[in-house]
Formats: sequence, structure tokens, C-alpha cells
Amino acid sequence: MSTESLRIVWIYPDLLSTYGDRGNLLILAHRAAARGIPVETYEVRSDQQMPTSADIYLIGGGEDGPQALAAQRLLTDGGVHRAVNQGAAVLAICAGYQLFGHSFFAKGAKCSGLGLLDITSDRGVTRAVGELRGDIDTRLGLPPLTGFENHGGRTHLGAHAAPLARVTAGVGNDGQTEGAWAGKILGTYSHGPALARNPAIADLLLRWSTGADRLAPLDDTWADRLRQERLEAASAV
Repeated sequence: MSTESLRIVWIYPDLLSTYGDRGNLLILAHRAAARGIPVETYEVRSDQQMPTSADIYLIGGGEDGPQALAAQRLLTDGGVHRAVNQGAAVLAICAGYQLFGHSFFAKGAKCSGLGLLDITSDRGVTRAVGELRGDIDTRLGLPPLTGFENHGGRTHLGAHAAPLARVTAGVGNDGQTEGAWAGKILGTYSHGPALARNPAIADLLLRWSTGADRLAPLDDTWADRLRQERLEAASAV
């Protein structure tokens, strides 16, 4: 095993951190360390410069004001763009997912996003709240997505982004598709936190970041029980 540490950055936890999104950082670090992969984690606040040489970047959900401020500061900083261009992997949740696109709406105003995912987001007629379930793009080789959504947005995918999943319960982007992915960037409306409910997504990010074709299995008995209970709950709605 390489002694070089896997570096994971949580982007702006002071602005974007709702519905347990810090759990995504904890789960990634745990699943890496459990396999003997050295890990370094960084919580980078919005008044700090964004490091550009990390392996995985995580960004969470938040309210309209913090979302717009986060987008402005990330555009000015430029570090996330450099990191993605160097091959870093990204998991973007809810507001963080929207701001990785070309544009989104916050407090009734159209805001510029980072343009790292070929998506745009606007406001829906109703708010999407509740269990979210979907069949993940078969090219990623992952089991169904499960999560909790709470957002007022609707997201539209361009030609250079693929849906992360096809919705089987809930709303996601538009009632048909959920999230988006391109290259090593994954975006989703799934909270929960997302990686507690979907450890296979955590392992996909780890594989992308380490270059491993496969990882040593872990005991996911409790994660599997959680997933089954939540998938059944979504099906019963």
C-alpha cells in the first residue's frame, strides 16, 4: 500500500452544511482508513484559500444566501477549477450540486455557477421534500440510489452531463432524473448523508482517486440494513 495520503477537502462547511453533510467526509475517511489507505482531511472555510492538490472535494447543501456567496467566492478563488482540471473527484450535494452548474437561482435572482457540470437550475412550482430513490446509471456499476431531498430547485442537464439516476421515488432534478455526473464529478440532491445511505458511491470516489480497479470488501451489514429499510420506505410512499 502506498504511504502517500489520500487528501479529502470539505468545501466551505461554514456556508454549506445541512442535513448531516459532514457525514460524507467522515464516511469517506473511515472507508479509506479501514482499507489501510492513509487519509488527510481538510475543512476549508469560505475565508480560506482552496487547496488545489487534494484528491476528493466534497460540498454540501445550504440556504440561498450562503449558496450564492459560496459560488462567488469559489469563482474568485479558482482553486476548485484547478483541482478538477488536475483530475480531482467531486461529490456535490443539493445547493453544492446546483452551484457546480452554469447557473442557479437564489432569492429570486439568477446567479453564476462554477460551470464544471453542464447543468442549469431554476425554481420549481412546488418544493421537493421526502424520500428519494433512483436507478443509477449502469455505466457506474452501482446499486440504487437512496436519500432524502429537501429543495425548491429543478435542474436541467445539458449534452455534456448524464443523469446520475432515473427516479423511481421522489423528484430529484425534475421527477424523471436525479443528479448528474461527468468525468469524476458527481452531483445529487440526496442527503442522508448521501454516503451513509450509499457506501458504494463512497467506494467509487475512492477507486477514482486511488486508481484501484477494486477495493477490499468491508462489513456493510449495518449500512445494508439502513439502505434496505429506506428503499422500502420510499417504495411504500
